Amino acid sequence: MRAFSMIDGGCVPPIGQGTWHMGEDPAARPREVAALRLGIELGMTLIDTAEMYGEGGAEAVVGEAIRSRRERVFLVSKVYPHNASRKGIPAACERSLRRLGTDFIDLYLLHWRGQYPLAETVEAFERLQAAGKIRHWGVSNLDLDDMRELPQVQDCATNQVLYNPAERGIEFDLLPRCQAQGMPVMAYCPLGQGGGLLRSPALLEVARRHGAQPAQVALA
Repeated sequence: MRAFSMIDGGCVPPIGQGTWHMGEDPAARPREVAALRLGIELGMTLIDTAEMYGEGGAEAVVGEAIRSRRERVFLVSKVYPHNASRKGIPAACERSLRRLGTDFIDLYLLHWRGQYPLAETVEAFERLQAAGKIRHWGVSNLDLDDMRELPQVQDCATNQVLYNPAERGIEFDLLPRCQAQGMPVMAYCPLGQGGGLLRSPALLEVARRHGAQPAQVALA
């Protein structure tokens, strides 16, 4: 699998594994751990999680899945907006690190904009970065006006947003701005949710014409 370049020259795989809804059902945990480990073996070594998912349960699942595999994984997690203060972010990060069973997070994101000034959140991220708790910081679900306000935007590793063939709103303004700044955009739900996108007649027709699977067309 080819690598994708980050703003600092580092590389990550272009396709990762999401963990939304993991960690909610204890009975499902063995299957969830096994699925993540299989993904790692198949080259999907970027794993995206958040303290919100299962209220920490997903991070615990990821922690078990990457045990003895940490050096192979690019780990992404996200902080709740209500924890995104100067004092709240370090505490939230420490809780995530404990659940993940690691001493650093590769990419730590603000999950969406909340009550705290972006400047305060970025300051806290930079302190975590200087302390070696996180390697990179970024944002998620920020719109164009938010990105214009974001301080130290040149150091922001990514903006993670909803993007797939059925959800293309970012192409009007947000995506061009990020591209002009050399900032990678990380798409979540690239295959849609619940499988409906992959049953789209238009997508199925394009896949048929090219001898491909609908998921391949959606990701192309």
